[in-house]
Parts: sequence; structure tokens; C-alpha cells
Amino acid sequence: MPVVTLQEPTNTRTLGGSCQCGAVTYKVTDEFIFAVNCHCSICRRATGAAFKPLAGIERVKLRITSGEDKIQIVDGNSWHDERCKLCGSFLFAVVRDGAFAHIAMGTLVDDPNIRPSAHIFVGSKAPWFTITDDLP
Repeated sequence: MPVVTLQEPTNTRTLGGSCQCGAVTYKVTDEFIFAVNCHCSICRRATGAAFKPLAGIERVKLRITSGEDKIQIVDGNSWHDERCKLCGSFLFAVVRDGAFAHIAMGTLVDDPNIRPSAHIFVGSKAPWFTITDDLP
């Protein structure tokens, strides 16, 4: 008798994202593994904000749909950021040897199913910012 493997049907949504000027657009499946508000000094400098809300996902679930030639890569030691060359918008960071992406949640056009579940690197938090929500 043959072995039959049943798979759950997938109704995965695809979300759209964009830089500020719209020159770079992307699609990402709504299968984020985690979402956090990162307060590290690198994320603060990358965004110019008190923290960066980011959602982590496997890099293969993210694809640039327009403006790939308008992406500027900013290298770090073990990661790189991808930004729009025209408007400078920070879109996402590619981490873990290219296997994962940290999507800047503010660039999502569509509402993801996930919400940030924690604040991380709060030891590096901007001294002028006070966390006022109930997230750990």
C-alpha cells in the first residue's frame, strides 16, 4: 500500500511593501516568525527613530517586484541593509548569512497578521525615549 502524506492547504496571504517614493516595491508572504521593536543603536541609526519595528522571515519568502536596480546595499559585518537609492527608505536587513530578512514593518503596505511581541536591546535604548506599552 502506498504511503500518503496529507498536507494542510495553505491560504497564505502575500503582503505588499514599498519605499517612501514607490520606486522599490516588494512582496512577502505573511508567515513571519517573529516581530519585535529593536532599540539597538544600529537600528536606531538606520531608521532615525527611537526603535525599529521589524518582522523576521526566511529570505526566500521575500521578493522585489519593482525597482531592484534602485536598491542600495549598506554592508555590516554579518548582515546588510537594503534601502531605496532615490528616497533613502530603509526596507529590510538581510541577516544570518543571507537566510533571513528583517522587514521594516513601516514599509508594509498591507497589514500583517503578526504584531511586535517584545522590545529588544533595551539596554541600548535612546535615553530620551520612554517605553509606555506592556510588551516585555
